[in-house]
Amino acid sequence: MTYDYVHPTGGLHGLLIARLANSRSIAAARRALFSRLPFLTLESDVRDVVYLTWMMDAATAQAMVPAGVRLWQHNGKTPFTILTYRHGHFGPSLAGPARRLLPSPLQSNWRFYLEEPGKVYFVRNIMDSTLHALGTRIFSDVLPTHLPARFVHARDGEEYTTVIEPGAGSAPPLEARTRVSAQRELPADLADAFANWDEAVTFLACQHTAMIEVPGLGRMAESEISLPIALNEVLPLEAASVSCPMAGTDAGSPFCFAVPRVQFRVLSESLAAS
Repeated sequence: MTYDYVHPTGGLHGLLIARLANSRSIAAARRALFSRLPFLTLESDVRDVVYLTWMMDAATAQAMVPAGVRLWQHNGKTPFTILTYRHGHFGPSLAGPARRLLPSPLQSNWRFYLEEPGKVYFVRNIMDSTLHALGTRIFSDVLPTHLPARFVHARDGEEYTTVIEPGAGSAPPLEARTRVSAQRELPADLADAFANWDEAVTFLACQHTAMIEVPGLGRMAESEISLPIALNEVLPLEAASVSCPMAGTDAGSPFCFAVPRVQFRVLSESLAAS
């Protein structure tokens, strides 16, 4: 699976942004500099996190990650999750109260779950800001971000709407409309893998490490994160309509839930030794 960035609109402007986003020499210079500096902890008051999860054929999913990356699976199936949310003033923790001056972009992470508990592997990352998409690609190995032509993620009462339209760019398409439900029930394919609703939500939402292969290096990058989600605050959702080609044409409706608010922190980022 390629992680190369393609801008959603053409022209010289788009070509220039893509060249910067895909530059391996800039990334190498950043690694050389940042490896000598302490990591700045990042923080965000995240809100309206919507999780969509499908149980995919494990062999199909395994082909979407590098050799050697082992995905968690049960009876030939593995979870594929998309979580979409709005940041709350994403930036360095040391900024203190001044962090309120920073923007709050939309973000969508698409990931699989590794055999090692608490670890996920990113297959796509999408943001709605050119500045953030370019910035994450220049300053991070873990978030090779894509920018869509249109990105909507909003809550209206008990309904959530998420739309990602790639345009001519490299972001994947997604359209999802969900609503709050009173039912805490698992679909049959997840009920086969998890004992109950709480166990499934804990597995799908509570991670401490995100990983990805770095293009051109043949090495893994990983980031330690803090995401303290309280199960009693999680809202069950039902899917009104969902379209996600990456999940597969016969994927059916996803298992859905929402986290209204959570304090998100990025604690570290590093490259594996080999």
